Amino acid sequence: MNHPARAVSIAHLMEQSGVGFGTSGARGLVSAMTDEVCYLYTRAFLQQLGGSGGAMDRVAVAGDLRPSTGRIMAAVVQAIRDAGMSPVHCGRIPSPALAWYGLRQGVPSVMVTGSHIPDDRNGIKFNRADGEISKADEQGIRGQRVEVPEGRFDPAGALTGAPAAIPPVEEGARRAYVGRYLGFFPPGCLEGLRVGVYEHSSVGRDLLGEVLAALGAEAVPLGRSETFVPVDTEAVRAEDVELALRWAREARLDAIVSTDGDADRPLLADERGHWLRGDVAGVLCAEYLGARVVVTPVSSNTVAERCGRFRRVLRTRIGSPYVVEAMLRAVDEGEDRVVGYEANGGFLTASPFEADGRRLEPLPTRDALVVVLALLHSSRLRAVPVSALADSLPPRFTASDRLKDFPTELSRQRLGALQTGNTARDHAAIERAFRGLFGPVAAVDATDGLRVNFASGEVAHLRPSGNAPELRCYNEADSEERAREMNRACLEILEGWRPPAGG
Repeated sequence: MNHPARAVSIAHLMEQSGVGFGTSGARGLVSAMTDEVCYLYTRAFLQQLGGSGGAMDRVAVAGDLRPSTGRIMAAVVQAIRDAGMSPVHCGRIPSPALAWYGLRQGVPSVMVTGSHIPDDRNGIKFNRADGEISKADEQGIRGQRVEVPEGRFDPAGALTGAPAAIPPVEEGARRAYVGRYLGFFPPGCLEGLRVGVYEHSSVGRDLLGEVLAALGAEAVPLGRSETFVPVDTEAVRAEDVELALRWAREARLDAIVSTDGDADRPLLADERGHWLRGDVAGVLCAEYLGARVVVTPVSSNTVAERCGRFRRVLRTRIGSPYVVEAMLRAVDEGEDRVVGYEANGGFLTASPFEADGRRLEPLPTRDALVVVLALLHSSRLRAVPVSALADSLPPRFTASDRLKDFPTELSRQRLGALQTGNTARDHAAIERAFRGLFGPVAAVDATDGLRVNFASGEVAHLRPSGNAPELRCYNEADSEERAREMNRACLEILEGWRPPAGG
């Protein structure tokens, strides 16, 4: 018996639920990401693929380790089945592992993850068969209307009846991802290295240790957690700073490696327990691969330009879709050996790379594992500690942090007031806003947020987070202490931007 359907506008759903697209996928509070919301998003994604010429009968699904992920995956699977397609359950694997499986199999994929944000939130990443969805795809999804059978959900948005069964795990996705790296990095290339693996609640924790051991390293498990830990590779928590210093001191490690929750962003500390910035790791990984063209957002350290190791450095807005778009455009223009990275360390490849008869095929989505392995192998090849790799780059340092619970609209209002289009007036207003602490303004970049280049060569970059109500602040200087000092001063100033309590 056919049940009557009702049509739901996705644009309206976004407004009503508060679950919208951020810099990478749809994100929101777990309480707002009801079964119905997640189902409708998935159906809209599949409809958008059909409307853009995509033809498929299978959709791969995976998730991270946060508590809400299993429920959301069940809603996604129900949506796939109701769309007349077959879900392929890839288990709890890294986001890049799912994307790699989709690319190899020629199928779209859906990853349930909130990445690094706290577990009161979650998200869904959508991939076409040829890689991440674009901003144009996001707009297409927003414009969809989805037909939903009446009675599918209760008034609270929960699935009624028994949800569609999640199929057994397809282990081929995990195996293919591991094989990608064991097929490129030489056997035994990490022999002699003692590497701490900060496992916490990363979905890639076991896989990371497995690959390190397979390449000859001694993998030392550290800090495993059965509750979710929001490890942010761009704004490392004070407790993680202390943990790395203690582990390096007590366990005599050559390096410490980790990732964020869905294992698409690396975190790597040297033998002293000092965490490397993601953009520094990105430059070192690009150099290891022999990249000619590097694409990175405006938030990344300018060491990419200053080191002189790449033919072109292209800057974009923040968010992997923008990096992917610029990389693919460079390839279309005839460039080869094209890579991208973000300030969070996530590394993307748009070209194949070969070394000693071994080939690394393109993976144009954020990946953590390639960075970890590239830096460790570089250390072995050069016979130097990991700290020396970073020291080989021009002395350029970045500090970053964020104000939590800072409304996005307030961020936009405050930053907009400093970007009126009158250059002289805006520069003067910016200098007043920063209390003259950093000297005169040399130039302003509005590619994403407000990036201020001071005459001293120092940088302050402010932008609202695309994933949460946070105001992020990045500072760049010629010394680590100065960058931190600038960051502390900026955060103090930004804290004063909040309206008075009760006001």
